[in-house]
Amino acid sequence: MIKISFVIPIFNEEESLLELVLGIEKTLKEDFKKYSWEVIFVNDGSTDKSFETLKKLRTKHHQIKIISFRRNLGKALALTEGFKKSSGDLVVTMDGDLQDSPKNLSKMVDKISQGFDLVVGWKENRQDPWDKTLPSRCFNFIVRTFSKVPLHDFNSGLKVMRAEVASEIKIYGAMHRFIPVLAARRGFRVTEIPVVHLPRKYGHSKYGWQRFFSGLFDFITVMFLGSFGHRPFHLFGFLGVLSLLIGTICEFYLTVLHFQGVQIYRRPLLIIGAIFILTGFQMLSIGLTAEMLLNRTDNKEGLPIEYETP
Repeated sequence: MIKISFVIPIFNEEESLLELVLGIEKTLKEDFKKYSWEVIFVNDGSTDKSFETLKKLRTKHHQIKIISFRRNLGKALALTEGFKKSSGDLVVTMDGDLQDSPKNLSKMVDKISQGFDLVVGWKENRQDPWDKTLPSRCFNFIVRTFSKVPLHDFNSGLKVMRAEVASEIKIYGAMHRFIPVLAARRGFRVTEIPVVHLPRKYGHSKYGWQRFFSGLFDFITVMFLGSFGHRPFHLFGFLGVLSLLIGTICEFYLTVLHFQGVQIYRRPLLIIGAIFILTGFQMLSIGLTAEMLLNRTDNKEGLPIEYETP
């Protein structure tokens, strides 16, 4: 029997929890009669009565599991801990604010059965104010352009993935926004389908423009690790050689002037060239150090390799 694990981070969502659980239960009974399921709620340091509400719900619904943080640690860590506790063949992530309708799951699971590993719910008609949708569109455009992953909504909370995806990808900080990129870079098949997005019924969004800028820094990290995580000297070596070349040209030019009788000790180019040379050696040293640290670990660990036994 196929098992579905729901991993749902929550932060101050006490009013939504009962309706969310009933909606999930109804959808599974109607569309997934042959599936077993569990719901793992990760209470991310809520300051309202979310934790107490979850404990009451657990007494009536044995499929509910609860992980609770003493303080707010962020969505990425909440998802990571939820993934660790999940035991399903499929893992579903969704937000606890009732904007992700469980009715979308049927067509998303159908996509998984077609051979995809991760299906993202694209909020094509997003029911949020412009100050939430505009930065999201800008963010998605930048990520789509540079990552070459053709999705419209990377940060959608509604995703369905195979258990292998949840166990392989490593997310921290705010890397949850880039789960599709991380999965695609590990060779998993990623796609998206439009889903119904509902207006928020309770509370207010915890996100705004500030996450746009923090997301850019995280995206740079993702791109660097994806491109040079297993070959850091390719980047630092190139930068080091380039810096050494520029510095050497500067100093060679000043040397020629010196033999022509020109005083060069007052020229800023003398210091600039020396800085480029020193920076070049530092870049090369950083690259070699990174390679040595990388080779001290098991090179097979964390690589996208599948093993089949005869």
